[in-house]
Amino acid sequence: MHTIVSHGQTDIGRRRQQNEDAYLNNDDLRLFVVADGMGGHAAGEVASSEAVDTVFGMVKRGSEKLGPEVSDQSIASARRMVEGAIQAATYMVFAMSEADAGKSGMGTTISAAFVYENLLVTGQVGDSRIYLIRDNEVMQLTEDHTLVGWQVKQGLISEEEAKVSPHRNVITRSVGGRDYVEVDTSIVEIKDGDRVLLCSDGLHGYFEGPEIVDIVKLGGSKATQAFIDFANERGGSDNITVVVVEIEGAS
Repeated sequence: MHTIVSHGQTDIGRRRQQNEDAYLNNDDLRLFVVADGMGGHAAGEVASSEAVDTVFGMVKRGSEKLGPEVSDQSIASARRMVEGAIQAATYMVFAMSEADAGKSGMGTTISAAFVYENLLVTGQVGDSRIYLIRDNEVMQLTEDHTLVGWQVKQGLISEEEAKVSPHRNVITRSVGGRDYVEVDTSIVEIKDGDRVLLCSDGLHGYFEGPEIVDIVKLGGSKATQAFIDFANERGGSDNITVVVVEIEGAS
């Protein structure tokens, strides 16, 4: 089994009055989550925190049933577990927003990564991201659920136009907007030396692929702090949250 060591950090940035991001890095459970809340006042902070807690609880219970033997069935179960955890978070946040008028309309993104033996199981809603860094190459494992992302996919605008579009922050899927959301999931095989980066758009809106490689190479808390500094130096227009997961040889 791979040795997993992670570091996480969040920062309010330079322009926001409060931090509505939340994250989890639990090496024992091998679960890593970044959530970017929305809704204003305390609502976004509540949405992201509750969503992360719900995903943690569901994966903690579900992972005990997976067992160490990897099979087609267990892989499918791991995938359903991550998807179900995010669905549970969606229902929880939606129910809370319905019960409290002050939290009406709150929601959050979720990017979750669960390491199951030699596999990385991801779950995605919104525009936070998960990247895999391997051999100085960066692979984006998630797709942004944004209006401009859809426009690019449909060939309506270019990648360059998307970067400056006034609609670039419009999210088309969120946890909590309704009582159900479509969750993207994926399975990727991991190898010794891989690094996994989870981050909110307060970070990924500022960098290009090669810059990720250079910062990740710093390792550990030096890497997470460097990512925070990097985003703040380029404007810090949003909350900044980053989790770096380091995957090494068998323990």
